[in-house]
This record gives sequence, C-alpha cells and structure tokens, in this order.
Amino acid sequence: MTTLEGRSRSALLVIDVQKSVVAQAHDRDAIVANIVTAIDKARAADVPVVWVQHSDGNMPKDSEGWQLAPEMSRAGDEALVHKRYGDSFEDTDLESVLAAAQIGHLFVSGAQSDACVRSTLHGAFTRGYDTTLVSDAHTTEDLSSYGAPTPDKVIAHTNLYWQYHAAPGRVAGTVTTADIDFKP
Repeated sequence: MTTLEGRSRSALLVIDVQKSVVAQAHDRDAIVANIVTAIDKARAADVPVVWVQHSDGNMPKDSEGWQLAPEMSRAGDEALVHKRYGDSFEDTDLESVLAAAQIGHLFVSGAQSDACVRSTLHGAFTRGYDTTLVSDAHTTEDLSSYGAPTPDKVIAHTNLYWQYHAAPGRVAGTVTTADIDFKP
C-alpha cells in the first residue's frame, strides 16, 4: 500500500533508545523489554532492524549517555543512522538505507513519544511510507512540570491518533509487541 514503488519490505525502526534518553523514561524497563522483544521478532522474521541514535550539545556522539541502553544489542550488519533533529529522516541517510533495502513499511519504536518518535512517524508517512507504531514499545519522560500531559497520557494520545491516521495510498496504525506480524 505504500506509495513508494518497488518497496514491499518492512523494517523495525528503533529510535533513540540511548542511556541518557531513556534514563528517566516512563515505565522504562517494561518498554525497553518490549523493544528488545520486537527486535528479536524482527530478526527471527528476517526483517531489517534499523537503529537511530541522536546526538546534540547535551549528548555528544560517542559519549556515555549517547550509547544504547545496556539491554540493547545491535548486530553488526544492522544499519545505524546518526541524527541531530527530531525527524529521523532530516539531514540523515535513513532514506537511502531504507531504499537500498526496498523498505516501504516501517514499524516504529523508541523514545521520546512526543518528540523524535512522533516526528519520525510523520516524516515517514509524508514521504510515502506505511507506518505502524508499536503501541507498547515507545516512551517519554515526564515533562508535566512544563505544562505537558503526564507520560502515560502522552503515550496513550500518540497511540490513539496514530491508530486512525490516514492518507491516500498509505496506511498507518498501531500494534502491540505481542501482535506484531512482519508479513507484508
């Protein structure tokens, strides 16, 4: 259903599951465990896992906080995309990585739900990708002291509106980790 020609494969995108990013994340351990399960399922189904790592002035590339969460293990042949902006496509090689692997459908997991995950969902969708948010495999920190909703509500709202997102020639939706089916 993707609008991208010749791109019938799926991939699991793991966004910013880095030590500093998830250190104070809502329900951190359960969410990270779900992401690890999704990774295992993707590998078992021979579906590419694409890793995204953010860096900026507060989290320089190769710093301790920039490293993947200790529960994560990237296989040597899995793509790694370095980014500096919320949308994982913006000023990165993500599009060329996905095109080379004929990916037209992204399953999205990671952090932060209300920042990089949301930006990447929209970025993928507007670029023609089918996008499925793994509803129990994304998280965010508590920014309610700044006026944001509590993390549980941010996550629930993100799942709610992505479940009903639509556009010509593309599909969006949500799926739980337990129900992921990587078949086209």
